[in-house]
Amino acid sequence: MTRELSAEFIGTFTLVTAVCGAALFSAPSAGLIAVAFAVGLSVLAMAYAVGSISGGHFNPAVTCGLVAAGRFDSSRAIQYIVAQVAGGIAAAVVFYIILQGAPAAGKWNTFLAVSNTYGGPGFSLLSVALIEIVITALFVLVIVSVTSPGAPAGFAPIAIGLALVLFHLVAIPVSNASLNPARSTATAIFGGSAALGSLWLFWVAPILGGVIGGAVGKWLHAAYVGGPTNP
Repeated sequence: MTRELSAEFIGTFTLVTAVCGAALFSAPSAGLIAVAFAVGLSVLAMAYAVGSISGGHFNPAVTCGLVAAGRFDSSRAIQYIVAQVAGGIAAAVVFYIILQGAPAAGKWNTFLAVSNTYGGPGFSLLSVALIEIVITALFVLVIVSVTSPGAPAGFAPIAIGLALVLFHLVAIPVSNASLNPARSTATAIFGGSAALGSLWLFWVAPILGGVIGGAVGKWLHAAYVGGPTNP
């Protein structure tokens, strides 16, 4: 189990490294496309690198969704989630330190700007909750589907990584695209009271979406036995 938890820590560390590095430093000049591709490519790379060890969740919502899909043992879920959150926080600490050394004349984002929030000058709680539920449900559905027995072998990380790029392009303008409570927790710690006050939603909405996506994926692929079956 130690190897699996280490893989989840490393994978989530890499994902949050992509979020922080791209959102803090690249996004002010390159825009949201840089963040979307950084996150998607990080998951693609780590799914190939350590996915065979832990399953490559890197996300509490994915873990919960895979439990709902019958693809993961619920007794191991809490350990996975703790490892994921720890990996995300470790990456955020690294980038918090790096940000302290940024030149004053540069154009950088703050941790609040890259955190997930709702209300105030941004989108409402309902809008943010809805987009997070929908995109996380679709993301987990993709994961369940491309790792099913009928999917082409070896291509799952590519589909998962590209799906994550897609959903970030859709959601960054609305919610800064969480889909992942570990990612939201990591940046909120350094984002101040506004980010911490919004954090509950970025646990509830992605996990709810993940469970929905897992349940739908389980139903869609339940009849598969060696090949597609007619209804």
